[in-house]
Amino acid sequence: MAVKTKRIYEKVENDDGVRVLVDRVWPRGVSKDAAQLDHWLKEVGPSSELRKWFGHDPDKYEAFKRKYKEELQGGKQQESLQQLKELAKDQNKQLTLLFAAKDEQYNQAKVLKEILDRQ
Repeated sequence: MAVKTKRIYEKVENDDGVRVLVDRVWPRGVSKDAAQLDHWLKEVGPSSELRKWFGHDPDKYEAFKRKYKEELQGGKQQESLQQLKELAKDQNKQLTLLFAAKDEQYNQAKVLKEILDRQ
C-alpha cells in the first residue's frame, strides 16, 4: 500500500484511502465526524515526555527519530505499529497517516511513513 502523510485539518479527499490518526492526543477543533477516520491508533504516537521534549524543533529531529523508534519497540506502541504495518500490506489501498502538528516535515507521521516504506 502506498503511504502518505497529511494534516488532519486538510480537506478529506477520495484518494486518502484508509485514514489513520497517529497522534496520542485528539486534535483541537476537529469533530470525530469531520475527521472521517478509519482508525485512531493513539498508542503509536510518541510518549508525552518525548513529544514535549521534541517540540517540533528541527534541530532535535534526528534525536527524536532515534528515541521514537526505540519507544516503538515496546508494549502498546509496538502493537499499534504492528497494526499499521498490517494496514500498509494491502497493496490495493492508499494509507494516509494523519497528524495535527503544524510542522509538516518534522513530526511522528513522517517517522512512521519511513518505517512503513522500508517494510
